[in-house]
Amino acid sequence: MLIHGVAWDTLSPSLRMFTLDAQFSDVSLAQGSTLGLRVIPGLWCLGHTKVHGPGDRTHVPCRSGSPAERGKQCGACFARDDSRLMHDFHRGTSVPTGLRAYLMQPHWLYVATFGNGATKVGTASAPRKWNRLAEQGAVHASYVAHAEDGRVVRVLEDLVTRELGLVQQVRSAAKAAGLVEPRAGVELLALNRQHAGRVRELLGGLAMSGYAAVEEEWERPALAERLCAGAEGARRHPYPATFDGGWHGLRIHSLSGAIALAGLPDAAGNEVEGSFVADLGALKGRKIEFGRHTTEIPALQDSLF
Repeated sequence: MLIHGVAWDTLSPSLRMFTLDAQFSDVSLAQGSTLGLRVIPGLWCLGHTKVHGPGDRTHVPCRSGSPAERGKQCGACFARDDSRLMHDFHRGTSVPTGLRAYLMQPHWLYVATFGNGATKVGTASAPRKWNRLAEQGAVHASYVAHAEDGRVVRVLEDLVTRELGLVQQVRSAAKAAGLVEPRAGVELLALNRQHAGRVRELLGGLAMSGYAAVEEEWERPALAERLCAGAEGARRHPYPATFDGGWHGLRIHSLSGAIALAGLPDAAGNEVEGSFVADLGALKGRKIEFGRHTTEIPALQDSLF
């Protein structure tokens, strides 16, 4: 099965896979759920997306099942993917009719802060206002503007980056590292509110139409609370393996975006000491087999504790 990533379509997230019979299948990542899997070495193309309208899109599997070349796609699928064009739409790039319809719906501009204090500006379409931030794995986030379409919101996003220096991407590795020892929640909340206030002040002084500044805070999912909290009795450690191969066994305690706070069960099902922060997003584009597998703890395990 080919992993397509962690999906937050609802309040209950899942690991989304593309099965051998060309169907999507989800495995729950609810609190207490256990993942036992073997990762087959290699990184594979996830196919491409055709966008038909605001709520209508089609996933097209890679015809040749090729290895990934550009991100999580082969060259041919990358060239056919509609979604790759959306980030340049506001600069006058021509896009297909379906993607244009998607982009012309209302959008939100947000400011998101992560466990290490890194803060970014981003956009979300109206139907995915909450889900987008859940996927991002924000610890705290604020909506700062509601735009009439995707062109306006991306103009605003670029303006915020240029004028205030807020980045538009925070790498998943930084998100995971920041959740091993996250900064205090009250500090991160204050930081997010500070950045959001600066953005609203900037937006309030623009001679531009098509949007309204808003003041609204995002509510993170309950499953993320334990991971995003700065204090916990058990010490946290980075997950002691990589997802580019081998056998893995995790029991989910908390999940923020694709980052899991997990216990590592042994062969008898008993968890080893400590909690581990694992980036399940690293499984995207990997082929796996499920089974009663466990994670091998390095021989120098004592250095973790």
